[in-house]
Amino acid sequence: MSTTRTILLLSGSLRSGSSNETVLRTAGAVTPPGVRTVRYEGLGALPHFNPDDDVEPLPEPVSALRAAIDAADAVLVCTPEYAGTLPGTFKNLLDWTVGGIEICDKPTAWVNAAAPGRGGGAEATLRTVLGYTGADIVEPACVRITVDRNAVDADGLITDPDARERLRQVLGLLAGRTAETARG
Repeated sequence: MSTTRTILLLSGSLRSGSSNETVLRTAGAVTPPGVRTVRYEGLGALPHFNPDDDVEPLPEPVSALRAAIDAADAVLVCTPEYAGTLPGTFKNLLDWTVGGIEICDKPTAWVNAAAPGRGGGAEATLRTVLGYTGADIVEPACVRITVDRNAVDADGLITDPDARERLRQVLGLLAGRTAETARG
């Protein structure tokens, strides 16, 4: 019996035309068999993190975020770098995950869509914060895929076959880790 693995796609960008959105949109279009992707769309609705509010009942947008993470078998992040680190809105999202257990031991990876020589600060911050949450970072699935704007079609999907295959492989690695976890 085959089990479909659900991978939650988290974008760190609020900009609809961002490279990060393009990467995640493409990931949703190239899923390998046995994998489905779900986009989290509530980044802009999250309240500013306040530890005093990290109690039941949680603010509804936070509850929805944690429920989305909990329902997924794995998480894939694609976020820009801003001023050498994560954008504040995405760091805020991650701050809301620290007090929960939903991402703990959950296979997690990121795709860095930054131009060559950029994005290292965002990766370092992701690694640090995800370490605090107890996420299971799947190192081989943490990759860099630079988006060439000339290789994006009218639907906002990457057309480069190599980039599409790398995204398919990332999803496969995350799904494979979830299968290992389920057996273990």
